[in-house]
Parts: sequence; structure tokens; C-alpha cells
Amino acid sequence: MRVKRFVRSMNCAIEGILHAAHTQLHIRYHLFAAMILLLGCFALGVNRDEFIILTIVAMFVIVTEMINSALEETVNLVCPEKNEKARVIKDMAAGAVLLAAAIALLVAYFLIKPYILFFFKNGFSIAKHTGEDLAVGSLIIVMILVIMIKAYTGRGLPLSGGMPSGHSAAAFSLWVSLSCTTGRWSVIVPVFLLAAVIAASRVVQGIHSWIEVVAGSVMGSAVTYLLFLVFF
Repeated sequence: MRVKRFVRSMNCAIEGILHAAHTQLHIRYHLFAAMILLLGCFALGVNRDEFIILTIVAMFVIVTEMINSALEETVNLVCPEKNEKARVIKDMAAGAVLLAAAIALLVAYFLIKPYILFFFKNGFSIAKHTGEDLAVGSLIIVMILVIMIKAYTGRGLPLSGGMPSGHSAAAFSLWVSLSCTTGRWSVIVPVFLLAAVIAASRVVQGIHSWIEVVAGSVMGSAVTYLLFLVFF
């Protein structure tokens, strides 16, 4: 029962993210920007501490935008007619997002500037990374894509239904990461079978269609393999 309650709570929370991404254009912009930032950090070879700082400020902007959107919805519900105080509340919330975005851009400028100057002076070369870092980065990018696609299609809950299957995408992303990292058939085959079982279980339980499962599996595999091909 506790597990079911936990999954239900997670579903509601991630459904809030999907609703925000589906209804708020700026949320989609921020998610796309976060994905581009992650890819840029990989390409430039940003060190761990700087990457953590950039991730925090990027998530700070997204969280602020979501709070702003929730506050706007609340104000519209409480005061649907035009009201000066309601306008002031919305403007203040929008101002908070603007400040958060300005801070994020300022931090990104000072942290990324040395890497960009280095490449201009020494020529561009794509940084290489460990399999562990790419596995985590690939999983994050895959899940961002799942959220954006589900927000666009507007079908299903994040952990239950919709195009594509997030479970399948995550399972096959991890399978490709382990395959590229280890290169051992003793790992590749069992993990593939486990990922296939996870994907098939979504269909057996009536949560996803085969098309949604295959789409998630292909997307998770392709995105992860491409990242390993470029950065490993």
C-alpha cells in the first residue's frame, strides 16, 4: 500500500510538471534550454563543480516559472475578473522569474566564458566523458524528451500511459549505457532481457500500447547511443 501511495504521489507531482509543460510555453522553453545546457556542458568539458552549479541555477529558473504559473492559475481562480491587485501579484511573480533567469544567465556567462575562449584560441574539440557520467546525462535527456513529448501529445500520466512509454525509454537507455560501458555480452544480454520485460509489462498491464512501448524503447536507445557515439 505504501508503494502504491508513493507511486500515486509521484504520478500527481510529475503530472503537474506535464501540465505546466503542456499549458505554459515558457516551461517548454526552459526544459529545452536545460537540455541544450546539458549537451553544451558535455561538449565543452565543464568540470563537475561548475556543472552542478549550472544545473542548480537552471532548475531554479524552471521551479520559479512553475511557481509563477501556479500562482497565476490561483489568482485567476480566486479573481477571474480584472483587478488591479491581481495584476500586481502576477507582475511580481513574473518579476521573480525574470530575476531568476537573469541570475542564471549571469552565472552561466562567467562559468562558460573561459571554455568558449579556450576553444576559440585552440580550436574546437568535443570533450570526452566517462560511461557513468554519460549514463546519467543520457537518462536525464531522455526523460526531458519524454516529458516534452507527453506534454505535446497531452495523453496519459507520466508513470501510467501516454506516448511514449517513459519506463521503456529509461530501461533501454540504461541498457545502451551498460552495453557501451562494459562491452560484455554477459551484461548486455541479461540487461536487454530485463529492459524488454519492463517494456512488455507495460503492455500486459494495459498501461501502454505496443506502439507507445516501441517508441519509448527506440527513443531511449537511439538518444543514448548517439550521446555515447559523440562523447564517449
